[in-house]
Amino acid sequence: MCGIAGFFNPKKNYTEQKAYYTKILEDMYSIQRHRGPDDCGTFLNNTAGFAHTRLSIIDLKTGHQPITRTVANQTWAIVYNGELYNTTELRNNLLSKGWSFDTDSDTEVILVSYMEYGADFVKQLNGIFAFAIFDPIKNMTLLYRDRSGVKPLFYSLIGDGIVFSSEIKGIFAYPGITPQLDKEGLNEVFSIGPAKTYGKGVFKGIDELLPGHYMTISEAGIHLTCYWKLVSHVHEDDYETTVEKTKELLIDSIKRQMVSHVPICSFLSGGVDSSIVTAVCAAELAKKGEQMNTFSFDFVGNDKFFKASSFQPSQDRPFVDIMVKYLNTNHRYLECSIQDQTDCLKNSVDARDLPAMADVDSSMLYFCSKVKDYNKVALTGECADEIFGGYPWFHKKECFEANTFPWTMDLEARKVLLKDDFIEYLDMDDYVAKTYAKSVSETPKLAEDTPEEARRREIAYLNQKWFMQTLLDRMDRTSMYSGLEARVPFADHRLIEYVWNVPWDMKTRNDVVKSLLRECGRGYMPDEVLFRRKSPYPKIYDKNYENLLAGMVVEIMDNPSSPVLQFLDRKKVETFIQSPSDYGKPWYGQLMAGPQMLAYVVQINYWMEKWNIKIL
Repeated sequence: MCGIAGFFNPKKNYTEQKAYYTKILEDMYSIQRHRGPDDCGTFLNNTAGFAHTRLSIIDLKTGHQPITRTVANQTWAIVYNGELYNTTELRNNLLSKGWSFDTDSDTEVILVSYMEYGADFVKQLNGIFAFAIFDPIKNMTLLYRDRSGVKPLFYSLIGDGIVFSSEIKGIFAYPGITPQLDKEGLNEVFSIGPAKTYGKGVFKGIDELLPGHYMTISEAGIHLTCYWKLVSHVHEDDYETTVEKTKELLIDSIKRQMVSHVPICSFLSGGVDSSIVTAVCAAELAKKGEQMNTFSFDFVGNDKFFKASSFQPSQDRPFVDIMVKYLNTNHRYLECSIQDQTDCLKNSVDARDLPAMADVDSSMLYFCSKVKDYNKVALTGECADEIFGGYPWFHKKECFEANTFPWTMDLEARKVLLKDDFIEYLDMDDYVAKTYAKSVSETPKLAEDTPEEARRREIAYLNQKWFMQTLLDRMDRTSMYSGLEARVPFADHRLIEYVWNVPWDMKTRNDVVKSLLRECGRGYMPDEVLFRRKSPYPKIYDKNYENLLAGMVVEIMDNPSSPVLQFLDRKKVETFIQSPSDYGKPWYGQLMAGPQMLAYVVQINYWMEKWNIKIL
């Protein structure tokens, strides 16, 4: 994995000020050097400038970027962040057409594929990616993003040109682009956050290339092309065939994503998602006489403070122990303390360039920094719940019937600290309602669906476009902050396409949540793990953490220069701090309740201070 950045303007000549623009490129990659500490490089010609910072995973010796290719005195260039899982097939096809290669990297394969097939070549790729290609013949730059949006790519339009970067901070390294928030951006933070509307960068003038899209920028203008989207059709396979095909796709995805020239590891929670990923990887490594590295995460003191609830019925440790013994992995139990988690709250904002999922992000960032001491590549179980219907809102009647995002149904919880006039200005309910309605209207419909199945499809679509994207953002930023590559086999587009059309009664056979996935997992884990009730990412239950956060918020409130004060009602904040928290009523997802509201305020204040954000 890597970080990319650059700029393009078909009517400009950057080489007239070569030193100036080269320095800008260096600034753009330097500010996101954490994404790739192993190497860096730049490319500059008349109309395009590309920058790259590299994390070496494949082709450790000759994979330097940007990669260029010159034919008939015309030079193409590429900067690429990602990993291809079908590189060998693509390279062999190109070799058969007479092409040769100077490196073993997937980056060169992508560039040559574009030169051979044209812009739509991206449909041949199986992987996670964001990349930019300069085409000298058409004096054009193309930006691409993978189908599920695993890898980020932000951009800002300036006159006839564009500035782009893996992370928003890279765009702010370009002179003249400053952090600003308008009403829409404020709604993204307070009404939608820590999620964000797909395609938006929250800051005014910053956008994100949509997953499954590519953009062309040339003298003819800017054009956005959708090269992949979900399509609804009647599922014709019987149950046994469905299980067989789903299992085949999943296992193939896991095996493909093991490709690496450095050792891999996995995050092992003891749930069915991470367990099947780990089991497949461990078996493949065992064939070569190698032992799998695995890591599990928890919080100091949770063995004492943990309280079971409907959405978090059990701790992970007993089930991790079972899987470690079953698979004979080289396992490390990582724990995060209250202080570690608090210290990383601001770092997680640095990583995302936006307020994040509070301590969910900060603890994951901490854990990733520890995993990086042992491995550079990790496979995870992310995205399984969105694809196979594992979350409570797929099953609960009130969520199923809610005419809003099911993971944040009560907006009143978001207003509890805000000034009344600010709430009125934002018109939060209207913003959320319109955003929700737009997303639901995009759901690929199927005439044969019953009303209930149609609603299931809407909820599944919302999960993949919204909740899954938030978790993928979290996984990318918290891992890449320490130069760790996290892979997500469940996000393979072939698996997503197939399972999307599987009827609900097959996904939840005999009313067993994620029964289709569990059937695929038979033989890979003991039954006590295979049929364990879902328990999400662990959270801290020590009340001392909440007290620590309350103290931080009091400090913010007592500092007249705190930028977040313009939005907060002092009396409401004081009442909130003095009231006992209800951990069973999250205001976002399953994990963000009272303490996370305080942590979110801390993050917003730090974010505004750091970037000196101007409110429009």
